[in-house]
This record gives sequence, structure tokens and C-alpha cells, in this order.
Amino acid sequence: MMVLFAGTAHAEVGDDGLHKSPWMRDTFKDLSEDLAEANVEGKRLMVIIEQRGCIYCEKMHTEVFPNPTIADYITEHFFVVQINMFGDVEVTDFDGTAMSEKDMVGRWNMMFTPTMMFFPEDVAEGLTAPQAAVAAMPGAFGKGTTMAILSWVRDKVYLTDEPFQKYVASRINAGK
Repeated sequence: MMVLFAGTAHAEVGDDGLHKSPWMRDTFKDLSEDLAEANVEGKRLMVIIEQRGCIYCEKMHTEVFPNPTIADYITEHFFVVQINMFGDVEVTDFDGTAMSEKDMVGRWNMMFTPTMMFFPEDVAEGLTAPQAAVAAMPGAFGKGTTMAILSWVRDKVYLTDEPFQKYVASRINAGK
């Protein structure tokens, strides 16, 4: 089913009830393989957990992600894999554990949708996705905060002593 939203590009809702942005990848949901493919493309792996009927997911897909600056930034710099909080598709975690999306989300103790998890280029053996993530953003945020987390991860600011909150404040003060 295709849905048009005023002022945005087409936003598709899949048979699973989740919004499908053009920059999302249809993969086998093996996170190690997805990370390797992201690295080959020179992109950062991002996993986004969503659920059918999530008003906050809808907000992100209709108000935030369609923003040309954000959509272009994601397309250029991120390899995005969507996980359905209540889905049955098999996911393989970095540590090799394979289970359904819903069971994996439970294993990861994720409770909010949308949640975006961002990963480094290399994940140490035996780590789960939450252990390996350099950042996680639970919930819906506006364009400014979303763009800030994307650039904070892409530019590896997390490796410095500047916490995300101060990074956002410095962007606001600089008029970005």
C-alpha cells in the first residue's frame, strides 16, 4: 500500500504494517553480514526497531526522515536494517545467536519504538547488538536532534570526551 503525505516523497507501508523508507535495506538480518556490507560501502550500520501502529514511528517517517537533508544524509552515510518488534523473521545477532525478531528484541531488552542503534565498523567477537552499539536513540525526536545523532555517530564524536547532549547544545549555539 502506498501512502502520500503532503510535502513529502512517497512513504510506503509494508504488509507488516511498518513504514518503508527508500534507504532501508532488505537483508537476511544477519548483523555481522550487514556490518560487513556496510563497511564495504563505507557506511555505518544502523538498526531501527519499529512496530505496527506506532505513532512515533509514523512521525519519524512522515515528518523527520523525509526531510531532504536527513534523507540524503542517511542514504549517503548509513546502511539501515529494520527490525519488527513483534516480527517472526529470523535475526542473527553479532554473537551468532539466531531467533525471531520479537525474541531478539526481548533479548536486547528494547522496549520503545522507534529505537535506532548505531554500530562501529568493527564489533568484538561475542558481543550482542546492545553491547556493541556506540549509541542508541529510543523514541521519536525532531529533525535537529535526529540530524545531530546521525552526524555525532558518522563523525565518531562518541570517541571524544564530548557527550551527545553537549554536542547537541554546541550545534544549537552554532545555529545548525
